[in-house]
Amino acid sequence: MAAPRLLLRAGGRPRAWYQQPLRPGGPGRGSILGPAGPWSRQEALGLLEAAVVYRAGPLVAVSKPPGLAVTGSPGQLSLVSLLPDLSQRLSLPPELHVVKTAGNLCLGTESDAPLQRRFWPCASLRLPWHHAAAPCILHAAPESRAPPCHLPVVPVAAPSRREVERKEVKQTLTRYKVLGVAPGCGLVQLQPMTAFPGQLLVHLTLLLCPALGDHVYSARVGTVLGEPFLLPVGSALPRTQVLGEQLLRRLRLTQQLLHRLPLHLHLHQLLLPTAILTAPPPPFFLQTLRLLGLPGGQSAP
Repeated sequence: MAAPRLLLRAGGRPRAWYQQPLRPGGPGRGSILGPAGPWSRQEALGLLEAAVVYRAGPLVAVSKPPGLAVTGSPGQLSLVSLLPDLSQRLSLPPELHVVKTAGNLCLGTESDAPLQRRFWPCASLRLPWHHAAAPCILHAAPESRAPPCHLPVVPVAAPSRREVERKEVKQTLTRYKVLGVAPGCGLVQLQPMTAFPGQLLVHLTLLLCPALGDHVYSARVGTVLGEPFLLPVGSALPRTQVLGEQLLRRLRLTQQLLHRLPLHLHLHQLLLPTAILTAPPPPFFLQTLRLLGLPGGQSAP
């Protein structure tokens, strides 16, 4: 039997406040509210140099620090603006450039290698798959359109031939494996088999377990007497994620601070034909794992 797939459509709306990357700045070491900063140019270069996770011939892989944009306006600190200085520090050719980006992992110089990606999202609600020990096919139940839609990406139940021909919809597929569970949350490994913006967040939301720090699609998940349910697309206006009191206490947060909570979706591995590139989670992610009692939190600062 063919693996079930989900059709997604991009909303095509401009980026709003809730889609912008969090500005650097947190209340101190061990915080889960984001990375420290802002950095000077030399500080950012030092972070990038220390973040090289793979280097072989003309291929360099960097685990980009959270809060540092890949591109930016003239004069703005970004990965691209730092590449000339970074190439000198690494004794690489001056024409170093970003050829592929996937989450926080960026590949420099030449690479035509196909990529397989493995993400670590920290789900904020209880998981519907408590004992999934092996990789499975993630299938989200199809939804009907409900315009007007405020979400960048929406599921489509029955796309028209015209939408398919214009590539306005795309079949998407994600495999998942549960790495650990704790009361009210879990750590999941996701492997997208297709590439579509927002795909992983949509799949998690349709399973009623949105990623922690998802201030866009988590608005579709409501709760009644502690039981999650899916809200209609048209009524899901993106907003700051709402968490239960028990989870807030374990994270040592208040609802007033949640708008500063970064998205806990980390690109942990890239699978190349000749190598597996692994990027350690950022400190705030490790701290969250520790506070929630999930695997990997033992290495938190």
